[in-house]
Amino acid sequence: MNTWFECKVKYEKLGPDGKDKMVSEPYLIDAVSFTEAESRIHKELEPYISGEFFVATIKIANYSELIPNEEGDRWFKCKAAFISLDEEKGIEKRSNTYVLVQANNVKEAYDNLTKAYSDSIADFEIPAIQESPLMDVFKYGSDDDKIPDNLTPLSDFDRDDKEKENLMIEEDIEEGIEEDTEK
Repeated sequence: MNTWFECKVKYEKLGPDGKDKMVSEPYLIDAVSFTEAESRIHKELEPYISGEFFVATIKIANYSELIPNEEGDRWFKCKAAFISLDEEKGIEKRSNTYVLVQANNVKEAYDNLTKAYSDSIADFEIPAIQESPLMDVFKYGSDDDKIPDNLTPLSDFDRDDKEKENLMIEEDIEEGIEEDTEK
């Protein structure tokens, strides 16, 4: 499960009137701790912000899931209510969760969320959708997920190699059993 941190970054930005103006912009970043969140937000924003900037606040964001869409240009905070039946009391219970959905408008955010949850076995409602002020979302970097050169990804093995490995393991087991019976 990801831990998302909302970081507010303050810096001077050139306004439409040509004057520098201090702005505070929120960003969402995937990190393990507050320290890593601050470090990563600096690393992510340094190429884009000229001059000095600082992280004014960092807080844990209450998002259970992110639904990205490359065609979307904004993020929407959606409240999804999962409905379950309490058989003992005979009433419906709602468990609320917040999901961040990338889309161009509210209708598209609703459609993307409905599509993402269409395979869910639980009934759900979407009682609220609002545009999020987030400027950007930084998932845990793919550069950190690179496989070292001395290792081979499992996806590179074909079925024949796996079958050969299984046969070798079975032979080793059989040899071990034969050795035990000879003793």
